[in-house]
Amino acid sequence: MNDSKTIIISGFPGIGKTYFYENTEYVVLDSDSSKFDKELFPSNYIEYIQHMIGTVDIILASSHRVVRDAFVASNIPFILVYPLLSLKNEYINRYKQRGDSDEFIDRLEKNEEE
Repeated sequence: MNDSKTIIISGFPGIGKTYFYENTEYVVLDSDSSKFDKELFPSNYIEYIQHMIGTVDIILASSHRVVRDAFVASNIPFILVYPLLSLKNEYINRYKQRGDSDEFIDRLEKNEEE
């Protein structure tokens, strides 16, 4: 349960999480899910976020379905931020400009509606 004033933002790739993290006066945790052991994921990721609640103003979290489902199952309130489907080309260009791999871009392009 999120009893503190910490806000959790589950953000789709490219929405500006890293930009916000680097350009705000809030105390922000940019919790990169790719750095967590995949064999224990998402429980290890959720435990880490639960541990950090109350220590920062904002937690920027993964938008993977398993993470969102775990937030719901754990009664952790979060805000989901994702782009409109009409902005697909703009987001594909963002991924290319920031140097994401072709595999990453192809995966998002093919599965964006999920």
